[in-house]
Amino acid sequence: MPDNKYTFGMIGLGTMGRNLLLNMVDHDYSGAGYDKDTEKIGLLEKEGEGKPVKGFPELKDFISSLKKPRAVMMLVPAGKIVDSVIEDLLPLMEEGDIIIDGGNSHFTDTNRRVEYLNSKKLHFFGMGISGGEEGARNGPSMMPGGDKEAYQHVKDIFDAISAKVDGQPCVTYIGPGASGHFVKMVHNGIEYGLMQLIAETYGIMQKGLKMDDASIQKTFAKWNDGRLQSYLLDITKDIFAFKEQGKDMLLVNDIKDEARAKGTGKWTSQVAMDLELPVPTIDTAVSMRDLSKYKALR
Repeated sequence: MPDNKYTFGMIGLGTMGRNLLLNMVDHDYSGAGYDKDTEKIGLLEKEGEGKPVKGFPELKDFISSLKKPRAVMMLVPAGKIVDSVIEDLLPLMEEGDIIIDGGNSHFTDTNRRVEYLNSKKLHFFGMGISGGEEGARNGPSMMPGGDKEAYQHVKDIFDAISAKVDGQPCVTYIGPGASGHFVKMVHNGIEYGLMQLIAETYGIMQKGLKMDDASIQKTFAKWNDGRLQSYLLDITKDIFAFKEQGKDMLLVNDIKDEARAKGTGKWTSQVAMDLELPVPTIDTAVSMRDLSKYKALR
C-alpha cells in the first residue's frame, strides 16, 4: 500500500498495540505502526502478512504515511513517557489531527494533556481499554473521552473492532476531557473488589469447608452457568482445573500468594475519599493486595 494511505496509526507495538492494530486491519481498515524496536515491527508485519499494515522505525515516516486528519493512538506506559511521545509528535502533526492515549493514565494527567493540546489545535482523547491481549485482538471494551465532534472521525473504527453483546458494540463516547480514563479507573477499582471477593470465597471453601480443588472448580462453574456469565468466574473455574504440561499438581497450588498492582484500584479509593464517597469493598481489596506483598513477614 502506498504511503499516506493508512487509516489509523499505532505508537507502541507491544502485545496490546500490535493486536489492536491487527484487529483494525481484520475489519478492513489499513494500519501503520511505529516502534523503535525493529523486532516488534517485524512481528507486526509477519502476523499481518498480506494485509494493509506496515511498521515504521522512524516517527516522521510513520506520521507521513497516515491519511488526514490523522488518528494516532499511543499504547505506551503511563506517565512521563506519554508526555515525551506527545512532544515528539507535535512538530509532525497538523491542526485537527487526533491523538489517543489508550493506556491507563491518571485522569488528572489526561485533563492536563487535553488542555495543552487544545492550545495546539489538536484533539486529545483518553481511552480506557479493557479485555487484555485477547480482547485487543478479538474485541475489547473501550471507553473514549474527549471532543465529541472529533470522535466521529474514529467512531466507526472503534465500533467495528469492539466486543459485541447482543449485536451492540462495547464502546460508547463517554464524555469530554478525561471522562474515558476516569470510567476506566473506576472499572478497574470494581474489578479489584470482585477479585478480592473471589479470593476470599476460595479461602472459605478451602480452609473453612475443607473442599478439594475439583469441588471448588465445579462450584465456580455452576455459579457462572446462567445469567451471571462473569469473565472473572469463568477464568477462575478454569484455573482450578489447569495443570502444567508434565506435572501432576494443579497450578493453583504452586502459585505464590502474593499480588502486585498497577495503581488504578488505589486511584479509585483515593478519589472516592476525596469525594467523601464510601467504597469499602474497593478500599479493602487494595489493602489486601498491599498486605499480600509482605509475605516474608507472615
